[in-house]
Parts: sequence; structure tokens; C-alpha cells
Amino acid sequence: MIARSVFIPLITSMLTFSGIAYGKDSVVDSPQAGQRTYAQNYKDMVLAICIANAYKNDPAAALDAGSSVSALRDWTYYDMEDSPDAIKSLVDQYLARDYRNPLVEAEIKGVKFDFLKCLDMYHSKELDAQTKRFVLKPNHTYRQDNQSP
Repeated sequence: MIARSVFIPLITSMLTFSGIAYGKDSVVDSPQAGQRTYAQNYKDMVLAICIANAYKNDPAAALDAGSSVSALRDWTYYDMEDSPDAIKSLVDQYLARDYRNPLVEAEIKGVKFDFLKCLDMYHSKELDAQTKRFVLKPNHTYRQDNQSP
């Protein structure tokens, strides 16, 4: 359960991001996801899900990655019914990999290379195939489809 002191700023932040999505292109202090394609935002969202899962025992990292997932969902047009199971399966598959490096493990005990696993997933043919399967209008952008009058 998220503490109330964390939850209120999170909601405020999410509402601010929603408002920024309609802002002018010249705003440089706002997320750029609204101008990236739905396909790119989907892949970014899956990466953020992987990072949130990889670092679920680090509350600050998991909260930040999870918040990014929520924001990216707003800027992505994809099959929300079938995609979540496929995302979970892909993320679990990559995080279960056993990346070992004896030289590093001699100096850093318990290193799992989870971030590297997430990057490998991000650049994988499996994620490319999943993106083609689930993203509707992959070359469109949120701003393109939601222009203000």
C-alpha cells in the first residue's frame, strides 16, 4: 500500500503530466512522450514495467518506474485487453535470465544485472514482435491524434 504522503504527490504529478500533454511543443521541461509514436511509447512502457519489477524491493525506484508506466499508458494506443499478459510474460522471461560475471561477482556480491536484462528485452526481437501485434496505429502519435482546436 502506498503511503498517503507519497500517493497525493503522485496523483498531482500524474495530473500535471496529463495537462502538459496538451501544451505547446516548445515546453522543454515536460515529457516528450506525446510526440513519440505509439510504437515507441509502448516499448518504453514495457521497459519501465521491467525496471519497476526488477527494482520492486527499492521503493523509490519502483515508484518512479511505475509512475512512468502510468504516464506512458496515457500516450500509447494499444490492445489493453491482451497485451498485459504478454508484457508480464516477456518481462518475467528476461528477468529470470541468469547473467553471471565471475569478475564482477568477486567484487560485488549478489549482483543480478537486472537493468541489463531489461535493456536486452527492450532491444529484443520478441518486444518488436509484441509491439507489432498489440500497438494500434504504431506510427501515429498522441499529439497527432489529440490535437487541440
